[in-house]
Amino acid sequence: PRSTLPSGACPLRHSLSSQPLSFLSQIHRTFQKRRQLSLPANDKRLLMALFRKSITPLTCAKEAMNRMFSTSAAREALQKMSRVRVVDNSSLGNTPYHRPPKCIHVYTKNGIGKVGDKILLAIKGQKKKALIVGQRMPGPHMTPKFDSNNVVLIEDNGNPTGTRIKVPIPTSLRQMEGDYSKVLAIAQKFV
Repeated sequence: PRSTLPSGACPLRHSLSSQPLSFLSQIHRTFQKRRQLSLPANDKRLLMALFRKSITPLTCAKEAMNRMFSTSAAREALQKMSRVRVVDNSSLGNTPYHRPPKCIHVYTKNGIGKVGDKILLAIKGQKKKALIVGQRMPGPHMTPKFDSNNVVLIEDNGNPTGTRIKVPIPTSLRQMEGDYSKVLAIAQKFV
């Protein structure tokens, strides 16, 4: 089998790029041939990971590779050094800066922030408190998942710095304990 490959080509990637077969049948055939081929260690791990994941059949191997290997950050709850997006219209959150705002402290016992928790941000060389109003990680049942970790800047007494929130915020903030009435008052849309 190695003689039919172009010089320097990886056998696994070469077999995954053939067009007519579905993706799983290509993997199955490659897996059956793996004893005949001398696959690099990375490709053996890739093959085993694909079998463990039980991927639905896809028509194109390229789509499956894009599904398996995401270039975006892991979808987790907010913790230290998480990048966030300021979604209110405060002047501090909207003027461009060469570094994105990052969480430097989470005011919870376990250090992991969910929707409704307060965090401390490093934004433009300053420390500011913020309230989490959306997160990328899926939360409890029927709570929305956002494309970014959204926060609203607040002052030390809990008043929001801005006058409007530009994105929809989850309605679950209404039922949570704590004083979110001022943040809910400046919100325009709810999800």
